[in-house]
Formats: sequence, C-alpha cells, structure tokens
Amino acid sequence: MGIRKIDYELCNGCGICVEDCSMDVLRMNQEGSKALIKYLRDCQNCFLCERNCPVEAIYVGAFRERRIPSPTWLTMVRRK
Repeated sequence: MGIRKIDYELCNGCGICVEDCSMDVLRMNQEGSKALIKYLRDCQNCFLCERNCPVEAIYVGAFRERRIPSPTWLTMVRRK
C-alpha cells in the first residue's frame, strides 16, 4: 500500500519527509505547512519518511494490499 496516512495533527511541516523521498511521492501543501501524499502509487515502501519523521506523523504499510469487498457489498451485487 505504501504510505497509509499522514497524521495532520502531529505533522509540524518540517519537510524532512519531502526531502527524503527519492520517488517524489510527498509534497508540501500550498501553504507549505503540512506534508501531503501526491503520488501514492510511486511509493516503494522504503520507510524513509516514516523513520525520519521527528514527530512520527507518517505511517507506511509494509505490503501492497489487495482490497477485498465487504460481504455486505457482495450480497447487494448478487441481488441485482
């Protein structure tokens, strides 16, 4: 999955994650105060952003996950 989320309450806008990302996945928002995920599919799960974040605001998933529809969604599809 790559980067799971950025906790914007914890993010202090230091920009270390943006500088460390070799794949250019992260960018600063227009105000320059918070990091944001710009190109999620380019994330290589290197964990540099997560490890180097001084306030631990970034969470990276270890594996690319395959999303499975919930059972209620499957039931609704089968009824049609």
